[in-house]
Amino acid sequence: MFDSIEYTIRPYDTIWMLAQVFNTTVDSIMDLNADIDPRYLNIGQVIKIKPNYQYSSNSHAMVMGMDYNVYQTDMGNTDGMDNPNTMNNTNGMGEWYETGYTAGNTEVEQMADLVNYFRILWEEHVAWTRMAVMGIIHNLPETSQMINRLLRNPSDFAKAFEVYYGKEIADKFMQLMTDHLTIAAEVFKAEKEGNKSAYADADKRWHENADEIASFLSSINPYWNEEDWSAMMEEHLNLLSNNVKQMLDGKYEESINGFDEIEMQALEMADMMADGIMRQFSGFED
Repeated sequence: MFDSIEYTIRPYDTIWMLAQVFNTTVDSIMDLNADIDPRYLNIGQVIKIKPNYQYSSNSHAMVMGMDYNVYQTDMGNTDGMDNPNTMNNTNGMGEWYETGYTAGNTEVEQMADLVNYFRILWEEHVAWTRMAVMGIIHNLPETSQMINRLLRNPSDFAKAFEVYYGKEIADKFMQLMTDHLTIAAEVFKAEKEGNKSAYADADKRWHENADEIASFLSSINPYWNEEDWSAMMEEHLNLLSNNVKQMLDGKYEESINGFDEIEMQALEMADMMADGIMRQFSGFED
């Protein structure tokens, strides 16, 4: 294990993604940074990380289009800390990728692909949920098409799961996620109509389904903790519920701003999911 480095938190960083990028563990990062809240990393915050790779100066790990600047272990080099969206890459992305950090390291490339894929799936999950809710609330003409697109999301998750866990488990997760979405539609419809009894019934089943998802995930992967996933799913439901209530109350600016938090929380779930699979199937933790 190499010396610790200093890393500056950037937009969309999560502690789970950083653990993957630096080939370390969440616990290891927390041991070095006892004062941070792992669920809410502040942009610009400097933390310590002890990577488990030998890095060269100004090398980068590219994940989801963002560059994760990695320092030399003497922490003397702080070049390249500009905004990743305006960073000047004189070699061009193609040339850099061939000569950069991931060259010859198929494990890291696979990790990046896995993180990217689950981030896309969870981003689509919350984005199409919001669009479908907007359609339901405002009676938009394309509501049925938006709902159909949203309901494709569980099958896309299943395709990823089948690679690792087989069709039976993939189909089970697809059904749980489909139930998550269809029950959510009941919850939001009842709330819109002011039907308190229907809302209470659907909301109860919605939370039960979330617990089922957490239990199921922990049963198929030893690195997916049931309590962690239960907390994540509970937060996911609460954020969605609050967002929909803001829409119904006509607090559109608050609803739009609140969606940022929904997105960030969804990315955390994506990173947790990718992290567990990497550890279970590739020996990445070692």
